[in-house]
Formats: sequence, C-alpha cells, structure tokens
Amino acid sequence: MHVVAVGRHFGCDPAALGERQIGDFLVFLRGERKYAAASMAQAIVALRTFYRDHLGHVWGLWKTVKVRRVESLPVVLTREEVAAIVGAARCQRFRVIFQLIYHCGLRIGETVRLAPRDIETAAGRIRIRHAKGGRERFVPVTVAMIGVLRAFWLRHRNPRFLFPGLGRGWKGMKVAPEEAARRSRHGVSEAAVQVAFQHCVAAAGLSKHAVVHSLRHSYATHLLEEGVSIRLISQYLGHASLETTLLYTHLTAISEEKTREALGRLHAAIASKR
Repeated sequence: MHVVAVGRHFGCDPAALGERQIGDFLVFLRGERKYAAASMAQAIVALRTFYRDHLGHVWGLWKTVKVRRVESLPVVLTREEVAAIVGAARCQRFRVIFQLIYHCGLRIGETVRLAPRDIETAAGRIRIRHAKGGRERFVPVTVAMIGVLRAFWLRHRNPRFLFPGLGRGWKGMKVAPEEAARRSRHGVSEAAVQVAFQHCVAAAGLSKHAVVHSLRHSYATHLLEEGVSIRLISQYLGHASLETTLLYTHLTAISEEKTREALGRLHAAIASKR
C-alpha cells in the first residue's frame, strides 16, 4: 500500500524513485499527513522491504530514519482501589496472592513459584529465587503479612509451594481442596491468577484497564509517595537499572507537590536575606 502511495505521490513508477525522494515522502507522511509512530513504522518497513530487499538499494536512509515510539504510562491503582480488588476476592488463595504482590511489589511469576522456605520470618523478608534475569533479591515484609502467609500455608502445608495449584482434576480425586493442595506438585498457574484478578476488578466496579502487574506498579508508586528512596524501591523491584524505576516519578502527583514545597522554602530562605 505504501509503495503504491509513494508512486502516486510523485506521479511515476515507484521503482524509479531515489533515496532522497523516499526520504522526502517519509517527511511528508510525518509532517503533512500527521502519521502516528505506529503508522510511520509500518510505512518505513514497507518501503525498506521494497527498495532494499526487493530492489537491492543499499541506502543510508534506513540507518538514519528512526521512529520514536510513545510508551504509555502503566496503570496505577489508588490505595482504595487496591483494597476494593482484594476485598472482592472470594477465594482466600487469590486474596492472599493479591495482597502479597501489592505488599512486596512482586511479579506474578515470582509469586506463584514461592516456596515456604523463602519466607524468612526472623529477618522480616522474602527471598525471591526465581527473579527476572536470574537475579536473586530480598524484599522486606511486615510481621502482619507474614502472619497472613503462615495462616494460609497451614491450611494446606504443601512442602514445595506457598501457593500450590489444585489442578483441573482435583474434584475427581474426591478429596478436600486443602488435601489436593497439599499433594500438588506444581504452583498455581499465572493464567488462573490473571483470570481471578479480572473478575475482582469487575466485581469492584473499576473502569481502569488494570492487570495483576498493576499491583506492582501501585506498590512502587505508593512507596515513592511515602518518601521511600527510589534506589531502595529499585532494589525491591529487582530492576537492573535505576532508569526503569524513575518511571514512577511520573506517576505520583505528590512528587511534584513536594518539589513545589521545597522550592517555596528555598525561595523564602533567599527572600529573607534581602
């Protein structure tokens, strides 16, 4: 489609066009036609495929033309919305999972693979062994949350998983769900957690397009609002770079308000010296 369009734009066979003309056409699409980043990317790929891969034109244009993708900010829930979602969970297993993800900023995969031994009660922390990139880390946890986790584990006592899966055929085993959980050899699936979360979002009457990972985003944002060091938050989240964590400074209005308050104090201090 874009190859035909560039031919019509210049009124000639597209194959006869040169590098400068194709560059001018891309500028036209962006400047005059107001193509968005995604549409520009499609146009570049189509034209590059035709002129470079089909016609064999080795142009420097393809190295210089880049599309800056606009990344949307993640969904962050208010504290009241988090409470509403957790409260909407009828199943204790999912209710505890949601609580823990928000309490510690865990990824869903890290959560479902947790073992009872990963809860270090004396140190007040959780060891994340199956983290992204293979990097182990520790995250702090309160005594109250440890109590919630312990009470839940005591219901099934699975030696391998804090959140064991029941499996599709557990009802046919004619055993109680607690017994099926104790015997389980696998953790609860990520898909099951996602589905349960969407049910809770709907039950809570929220219109935000929230997913389980939104609890992790909310954890980071709310800690930042409470004045926790962004470097500590980055460590707790397991980010390889501090730049990734800096995203959350765009998600809290309090950070800007505190900046204004600080600027006011600085201005007042200078003004008092006059």
